Amino acid sequence: MSSPAQFRSHESVAVRDSPRTAALYLTGSREGFTQAREFTQRTLDCWSLEHCTDDAVTVVTELAANAVLHALPQTSTDEFHVRLRLTLRRAHLVCAVTDPSDSLPVHSRTADALLEHGRGLHIIEALSEHWGWTRRSPVGKTVWAMLPTRSRPAPDPDPIFDT
Repeated sequence: MSSPAQFRSHESVAVRDSPRTAALYLTGSREGFTQAREFTQRTLDCWSLEHCTDDAVTVVTELAANAVLHALPQTSTDEFHVRLRLTLRRAHLVCAVTDPSDSLPVHSRTADALLEHGRGLHIIEALSEHWGWTRRSPVGKTVWAMLPTRSRPAPDPDPIFDT
């Protein structure tokens, strides 16, 4: 997997003086995926949302990968910017990635689970309660996913296997 430029990050734990929002600015290559995962884990630890970490890290990785692999190569400037933003709401964690491309996210309709690429939005859809995208002005888009923050109850034991 290759992508343009080298990642530089500018971390902000409080955007607009809100303890419920954190942002990470990235440019360029695979190192940014590691930064995004670590940033997400640290932020959720600070918000006492450890139970959401696995799903959130997976969603953030997929959103960032889509932005870097599909959006950045289409931009015509030398400054490639991708912004990860985590927002804590009453019952949801919103994971959002903003990129400079006007190309909309492509949700492939193939059901082939063995394909190496093209499953990112399927994974996001499976792990989130809602996901979507919003156009940015004057250019770009934000792709977002909402994950529940409440702990999920343990599934009922299967009565067939109860003794």
